[in-house]
This record gives sequence, structure tokens and C-alpha cells, in this order.
Amino acid sequence: MGKVYLTGAGPGDPDLITVKGLRSIQEADVILYDRLVNEELLKSAKPGAELIYCGKLPDFHLMQQETINRFLVKYAKKGNVVTRLKGGDPFVFGRGGEEAEALAMNGIPFEIIPGITAGIAAPAYAGIPVTHRDYGSSFAFITGHKKNGEKDTHKWEALAKGIDTLAVYMGVKNLQYIQEKLLEHGKNPETPVAFIHWGTFQEQRTVVTTLCEASETAAKEKVVNPSLIIIGEVVKMRKKISWFEQLTFSESLLVSEGF
Repeated sequence: MGKVYLTGAGPGDPDLITVKGLRSIQEADVILYDRLVNEELLKSAKPGAELIYCGKLPDFHLMQQETINRFLVKYAKKGNVVTRLKGGDPFVFGRGGEEAEALAMNGIPFEIIPGITAGIAAPAYAGIPVTHRDYGSSFAFITGHKKNGEKDTHKWEALAKGIDTLAVYMGVKNLQYIQEKLLEHGKNPETPVAFIHWGTFQEQRTVVTTLCEASETAAKEKVVNPSLIIIGEVVKMRKKISWFEQLTFSESLLVSEGF
């Protein structure tokens, strides 16, 4: 019997993977990886390791979740060390719980290796702390989409009135609905909003607006997935401590000028 590591690869910057996460890549005989995993990490795989792409796009899954579960079980039963490499953290909207359940039901030994989730890392790279003593002492991660036909279970009044900072994953497609629900349940229309596209990657781009103008701004600025949405007063801190995009811009200038 082999073993499975359910490993969080972090939010995109390959340097943000944990030491234990990197070790699980180096030891693996088989690696099943997602679309948002930085492929630089795969260069750490040992020679001969089998790499299987399980990429998922919005509204299109190259490989169904049930198939991934079966692959994990199948390869482990053959005696392989299997690493399931997932963007961010495997238990934050990563379906890691479903995969761990499938492994447990089949008697497969496994370990969970947490990763830095985009809901914390992307705003940090955009100069936005998810908590701040002056602006927010509570935050919540919410998903911006649901299974086909699934009832909306979000407690919108609690989210609008009881949580200072919201980090919305996969919310661009349903942005107008999210905006309407928060306004309907009492969220201040002038609450700052940030869209962070490809957070922690060199291509990172951040657009700031307000809740009442969120949908209009997203359309005007052509905000697309993968983008994290941060809603809360903490977005105001970006004006003071934005660092990563300025750093990458400075580095680009140095390269273009031959330094």
C-alpha cells in the first residue's frame, strides 16, 4: 500500500509553498495537479515521476472529481507515493475534504499538508491586510459560486452586518448577485472593494472600487477569473502599503534598462 499527500501548493508564487509541501513533491511517484498550481513547482519532482493534469476551468472540468478520487485510490493501491497538489489550501474550497473522505473509505493512508490560501496571500501581496485594528477584526471566506441547482445557503444579513472583511473566491461570474445581496441586507454602499487578479503571480493586477460600483467597475476594467474579491474597510490600507506590484514594476524597469 502506498500513501497520499493532499498538499496545498500555496497561492501562486512558488516560494510560498511550505517546506513539507515541497518535500511531498520531491518524494512523489505520481503527482496530480490543478490549474492554479504554479508549474515551477513541478520541476522539483524526481526523475520519472508521473505528472497528471487535473485542471478545472470555470464551467468546465477536464477531470471530474469522482475520477480524481478514483485515481488517488488506484495509484496508492499500487504502492505509489501520490501527491495531490492543489492551489492554495486543500481544505479551503479545494475539495480536499471529499478526497480525504474517499481515501479513508478505501483504507488508504494519507496526510493533509496545509497551504497558504489566496484569501490571505493575495490581499497581502496587494497591500491589504485582512484584519487591522482600525478597520476590521473579523473576516470570512465565502465562495462566489455553487453547484448546479444548489440552493443559496449564504447568510447574507450576517455577512453584510456581522463580518468586517469578506474574501470572495470564484465570485466574478456572480458578482452582481453578490453585490445586490450585500446591499439588500444593509452593507454600506461605499464599502471599499478590491479585485485581485492572479494574486501573488508576476501578472498580479489589482482594481479598487466601492460596493455600489463593483459590477460596473469590473465590466469596465475587464476583471476576469482567476480573481479574488476583497470587500471591507481594510482595502483602504492599499494606498499606504501596496508593495508587490510596485516591486515588480521596478524590477521590470531594471530589466528593460539593461541592469
